[in-house]
Amino acid sequence: MWKKTKEYFKGLWSSLWSKTTVDEKAIATVKEINRRFSLTAQEWVDVANAIKEVGNQIGDIGGAVKGEKRKGRKKSK
Repeated sequence: MWKKTKEYFKGLWSSLWSKTTVDEKAIATVKEINRRFSLTAQEWVDVANAIKEVGNQIGDIGGAVKGEKRKGRKKSK
């Protein structure tokens, strides 16, 4: 049991000290890429929702040209 524990800590110690600054920079770069990807994905969802909303409102232009009343919530007085 002691031998396995000793080997475990030796392996852990060597793995901790074996990382170079290049490895650390690569890990940091991957984390930054993942963060930026998730933010970009969220922005694409927002853009898609905005485009859908514009598409819904384009249909109202024809009615406005014809002189029809606006649809939707009534304005408060």
